[in-house]
Amino acid sequence: MKAVKETGRNQLIIAGVVTDVCVAFPALSAFEEGYEVFVVTDASGTFNEAVRHAAWQRMSQAGVQLMNWFSVACELHRDWRNDIEGLGKLLSNHIPAYRNLMTSYLAQTKHR
Repeated sequence: MKAVKETGRNQLIIAGVVTDVCVAFPALSAFEEGYEVFVVTDASGTFNEAVRHAAWQRMSQAGVQLMNWFSVACELHRDWRNDIEGLGKLLSNHIPAYRNLMTSYLAQTKHR
């Protein structure tokens, strides 16, 4: 935690191999120390669905914010007026339905 404190940042994005241990323990500890904590739910795993949901519930009830990778990427991007094509390409490469949206957007912008 010393290295995190030295950054001077107060927001953490956490993901890990095992949701109920590798994610929950540091997320709860960091939140307790005053950090605003965001857990990327679909970037972590566990051994079964019940354990996953119990860990999410525990963190959420403590005040940790649960997000998925898509919402993290969009929130980090902040302003869609900057680099629409860059984030659009990233999302298109991972979400086939989003590729359709970007194809339509790019076709419209070429005709302006």
